[in-house]
Amino acid sequence: AAIVDGVGLQTTLFFGLKAMGLWNDARASNLLDGAAPFYRCYACSDGFVAVGAIEPQFYAALIAGLGLDAAAWPQWDMPVWPSQAEALAKIFAAKTRAEWETHFAGADACVAPVLTFDEAAAHPHAAARRGYVENAGVTQPAPAPRFSATPGAVSRPPPAPGEHADEIRRDWGID
Repeated sequence: AAIVDGVGLQTTLFFGLKAMGLWNDARASNLLDGAAPFYRCYACSDGFVAVGAIEPQFYAALIAGLGLDAAAWPQWDMPVWPSQAEALAKIFAAKTRAEWETHFAGADACVAPVLTFDEAAAHPHAAARRGYVENAGVTQPAPAPRFSATPGAVSRPPPAPGEHADEIRRDWGID
């Protein structure tokens, strides 16, 4: 299997949207690339939050959670997206990432903090799923997928750069 084949397959959605006239090549002008004010990241006073309220019920929860008038915030009126995004940027900038996380906790508004790698590895959800392991002092993603009958495991420490170069060359028949 070639990686490029898998990457191509992951673009199926975008080729479908393009065929329907719902995707163009201009950056930040499409539903999923930052143009939609309800599907993008916003800077807070000390970090970022991700907003992914595409479905109507999630969008309604976002607007209600921000205390905005739903009638004045039509979701699919694309010409107003830039002004909506500007307004949301000001709103999110007024609080910390933790304040927004607390504010939207338990709400179906699809607002979540953008975490650093260390924060993601330590997050309670990741910890509950045992999504990361530490091996030889290095935190790394746990093997996935995880099967109950044949669980994967990290069996050795991560190699140092070039550590297995001679072995690899030998396996490939290179002197």
